[in-house]
Amino acid sequence: MWFWVFMMAVDLLVPFTMLYFGRRFIKKPPKEVNAAFGYRTTMSMKSRETWEFAHHYCGKLWQICGLLLLPISFIIMLFFLGKNIVTVSIAGGVVCAVQIAIMLCTLIPTELALRRNFDRNGFKR
Repeated sequence: MWFWVFMMAVDLLVPFTMLYFGRRFIKKPPKEVNAAFGYRTTMSMKSRETWEFAHHYCGKLWQICGLLLLPISFIIMLFFLGKNIVTVSIAGGVVCAVQIAIMLCTLIPTELALRRNFDRNGFKR
């Protein structure tokens, strides 16, 4: 049981992280374009405007994904309550891998939105 609780906590970290940083990116993106923290891609770092747009757009996606992943992950892990450690660890690992894949997939629509709204030099279309 203790291992299931641990895996449940681990599997809820990604959705909670997406919710926290999604809200933070929307409300208060990093002030300066930097290579240390924030949504850092070549396109997002072209200008202050692209930086703010990317954080706002990605923040919205992360909030939506986090809100969806939180209950889904919880419910999936409930099916493995009382199972052996190997089963719980495999299930938890798969859930976590899917969550991370979904989190990374938010890069695609964010980059597409950047390219739709800005030219390659970072100027608004």
